[in-house]
Formats: sequence, structure tokens, C-alpha cells
Amino acid sequence: MKLFNYILSITAFFMLFSCANPPDYPLEPVIAYKSISTNTINQSAIRADSALITISFTDGDGDLGREGMDSVDIFIVDNRIDFLQPGFVIPFIGQQGVGKGISGEISFVAPPNCCIYENGLPPCQASTEFPIDTVTYDIYIMDRAGNESNRVTTEPIYIRCN
Repeated sequence: MKLFNYILSITAFFMLFSCANPPDYPLEPVIAYKSISTNTINQSAIRADSALITISFTDGDGDLGREGMDSVDIFIVDNRIDFLQPGFVIPFIGQQGVGKGISGEISFVAPPNCCIYENGLPPCQASTEFPIDTVTYDIYIMDRAGNESNRVTTEPIYIRCN
């Protein structure tokens, strides 16, 4: 009987401490820049040449994404001209496990880019005088409650202006 109580106690101890605790993330989304598929693209006003950007995220109350496609959740700022690009919608993300906290990765195609010239030449024109332009993006996301994440900046993307 003592052996049985001892085994039962050990088993109960391991069961108690082996249960997974739900993640303890802040209510506001938190993102981190992960990668970009290429750092050199050809300029284009349409999506002829593109780069895939990947970010990771956590959200404590798990309210990322929308069921309808009517609202933007991923915001992208072109740092050359401080311009908010057309954004993206995060698909609805349901609850994961016992807790409400969620985490994962999101990949999306960078907006099409044109070279911007300091000499007044209109954007998206081929130029031998300025063969390369460089852009970085600030990225942030917003959850359904309106909580804005931190901002992350991509590594430089080089745009061929020819």
C-alpha cells in the first residue's frame, strides 16, 4: 500500500507540473521582423517583380484577423517618402488551445515599387543616372480591438531603376 501511495504521489506530481500553461502575451500585438525573400527587385508599378516579407506575431487576447475582407490589419509605410502603402487583411485567427494568446508567422508580398528620383524625374521611369534606389518599410499590425503593435523595419530593398 505504501508503494501504491508513493507511485500515486509521484504520478500526481508529474501530471500537475507537466500541464502546459497558456502563453502570457500582452494584449497588444507584438511583431518581429523575420525575413525577406530577396533584397533586389526591378521597379514596377504593377506586381511584376516582388519580395515576400515574413514577420512573427504574438497577441495576448487572440483577436487578430477579421472574418470579412473589409478592413486592413497589416500596415506598411514606405520610409523614403513616409507614405502608407495599401495594406493587407489578416485572415481570422481562431483561439489556439486553452488560453486566448496566439502566436505565429505572417508572410505577404511587398508592395510594387518604383524608383524615386531626387532630380525631379517622374517615378517609374528608367534612369541611367540613378540605376538603383533603396527602400525600407516600417510594418505594424492592428487587432480587432484597435490595439496597434510595435513597428518593425525591413532590411533595405534595392530597386533596379532600369
